[in-house]
Amino acid sequence: MAALDTIDRNILRLLRLDARMSNAALAAEVGLSPSACLRRIRLMEKAGVIRGYTALVDTGNAEATIAVIINITLERQTEDHLDRFEAAVRRHPEIRECFLMTGGSDYLLRVEVANAGDFERIHKEILSALPGVQRIHSSFSIRNVLATRPRGRR
Repeated sequence: MAALDTIDRNILRLLRLDARMSNAALAAEVGLSPSACLRRIRLMEKAGVIRGYTALVDTGNAEATIAVIINITLERQTEDHLDRFEAAVRRHPEIRECFLMTGGSDYLLRVEVANAGDFERIHKEILSALPGVQRIHSSFSIRNVLATRPRGRR
């Protein structure tokens, strides 16, 4: 896929705000016909620019979970070590997000747990067993102050 143009970036901005927005409404917002808009979305999906769609769940109204932010430092930062770590992370659906970082740690992970016992299991069975891990630093969230959300919602 060629570089993203202004219309593509606008489509992405609007989808980030409300991925359930109808194609007709999205097309009108960006000044395209519905078919041209859908074609651009499909091209971005095929190219991996759009990797998927998700639902933001209000944990106050659903099953209560606690977000845990985990900083991981690896023993070595070689390409092989990074690749093995990332491949292992992808095998664990408990790990919701994984970011390669600059700064004090190599990776930042996000997991969601029901309680401290649930986190202890994930720490023992998954995090401690990831290849090349030298240090694990975990922080429990108190509450989510801001998550990307549909327009008009608080």
